[in-house]
Amino acid sequence: MAGFHLELPTIQNWNCHSCSGCCKRHQIEITEEERQRIVDQGWMNDDSLPTHEPAVVWFKGSRWKKSWRLGSQSDGACVFLDEQGLCRIHAKFGEPTKPLACRVYPYAFHPAGKNVAVSVRFSCPSVVENRGKAIVDQAAELKQMAREVVPDGVDLIPAPEISPGSAVDWPDFQRFVSAIDTTLADESVPLLLKLKRTLFWLNLAEQSRFDAISGSRLDEFLKVVTQAAEQSVTDEAAAPPSKTGRMLFRMLVAQYARNDTSVDLNSGLMNRWRLLSTAVRFALGRGNVPPLQNVFRPIPFATIEQPFGQPSEQAEEMLTRYFRVKTKGLQFCGRAFFDIGLVEGFRSLVLVYPSILWLARWLAAGDKRTRIETDDVAQTIAIADHYHAYTPAFGTRAFRRRVRILTQLGDIEKLGDWYSR
Repeated sequence: MAGFHLELPTIQNWNCHSCSGCCKRHQIEITEEERQRIVDQGWMNDDSLPTHEPAVVWFKGSRWKKSWRLGSQSDGACVFLDEQGLCRIHAKFGEPTKPLACRVYPYAFHPAGKNVAVSVRFSCPSVVENRGKAIVDQAAELKQMAREVVPDGVDLIPAPEISPGSAVDWPDFQRFVSAIDTTLADESVPLLLKLKRTLFWLNLAEQSRFDAISGSRLDEFLKVVTQAAEQSVTDEAAAPPSKTGRMLFRMLVAQYARNDTSVDLNSGLMNRWRLLSTAVRFALGRGNVPPLQNVFRPIPFATIEQPFGQPSEQAEEMLTRYFRVKTKGLQFCGRAFFDIGLVEGFRSLVLVYPSILWLARWLAAGDKRTRIETDDVAQTIAIADHYHAYTPAFGTRAFRRRVRILTQLGDIEKLGDWYSR
């Protein structure tokens, strides 16, 4: 796609700080061309590589149309990750010779009409902590990267629906996105209240048709509904979420709490049985929470339901930046989120808020603390965002039905109140 403009997250900084977390958790799919480059570099017979798997693994597809991924070590880390936490390919042949997926992370590029929206994955701790160079100052490098990532014809992709059967063109779709960001950007209002107000006026938008409302008239509509939200939605805590809502929510949290390395994904029947057993225990919500990765400890479900205090100012900043970057980068709907519409996609995104705080409580309780700390929230933002929009589970009918039920029960807002107290 030639001549496109990048929409960059102006509030976000990032540079790699070589924590190697991305090399330990992600399964890296590569092209046939990238596989051949690795073969030509001599890695297939290199004795310095760990021996758990070969450098490149055929993991799906027919013999005449194979799909490849990088091999992994016994702990699930990339086969090219060395003892110092650095990439062997990068060290020996330079950064440009690494697979494209490795070079792009943590950036994500999403269609936005004649433009391309840039987002970042908060599964990277440096993104969560906002460490590094301002992304707006990396425009030239990102433009070059986008030329490799963005396919021709992406400008022909229509804007996501606002709600089922209600579509607008890209300029009007961006009006909705800007209205969401304007709500979230208000520094005088706590994040949870801003999320609840956005849900309020999006509910009004869902009930409206926009066949004859566009341009300046749409601006007027958005001004009216956002003002109505400010007047109608206060910071008064709602009633506790329903029993059904909490059960559905725990099943969502279980999805975020997983740690599926390539070793887990290839462990067959045993892994599927473990996941089924875990899902049942989360649904019941009795006894101890089964730890799904090493950072969590088995503590009673009931403990997590006790008050742990509100997020600190620093945690509030991280969370606010998370939602603003995801929104402006269109990483919550359309092609970036299983072709789901704007209203439904934003509801799913808002559910990340109580999920992060539930997981932060788990960390705190595991350390025998009764209050969550900023580091708890930072860690669980990275844990939750590893999966959001990147695991197929979030695009299934079961997941979407769960979000609809939570919406009908009014429990999305209640969950935010309950787990931020």
